Amino acid sequence: MMGKKTYLAMKTEQEASDLISSDFKELVFAAKKLANHAIKLGSLGLGTSFLEWIASFAAIYLLILDRTNWKTNILTALLIPYIFLSLPSILFSIFSGEVGKWIAFVAVVLRLFFPRRFPDWLELPAALILIIVVAPSLFSSTIRSSWVGEVICLAIACYLLQEHIRASGGFRNSFTKAHGISNTIGIILLLVYPAWALAIDIL
Repeated sequence: MMGKKTYLAMKTEQEASDLISSDFKELVFAAKKLANHAIKLGSLGLGTSFLEWIASFAAIYLLILDRTNWKTNILTALLIPYIFLSLPSILFSIFSGEVGKWIAFVAVVLRLFFPRRFPDWLELPAALILIIVVAPSLFSSTIRSSWVGEVICLAIACYLLQEHIRASGGFRNSFTKAHGISNTIGIILLLVYPAWALAIDIL
């Protein structure tokens, strides 16, 4: 009888040990899976923020080109809402604060009292600063960080790309004409950020 009880006790202990071991293995597996997902999500988020910077600077670059030597009939004023929606949060907070208010104040004073000395190429950048400064915080915080802003950016980028190709006389000419390559690449960079961000939101 004693041997049978000892055998049953040993079997119960063995089962409990096996159960703890399998639970520990499952816990390790779940932790590894969670770590992999966290790394993937972190890398995706890092990629999105990097593309956000690239897209914003590409839009600013195209805006500068339009004000200097890219004289086409494309509605480049659409770059203003694009920059507003894609500008990284750090830069947006800087320009929506005291720095932006001072820039907007100086621009308005120059435009009102010294219109002849106010260059034409400064009108759109001044409008961008004004929009950033006066935009309601509810609008800027909800639209900028949602899929709605990404869809708007994607629509603007698609429109500018097809208008640029049409103005260049075809897709091939958009890469071969003077300043065509830089302009086309700049507009394609505008497409990458909202497309990537929307894909991340869907996934």
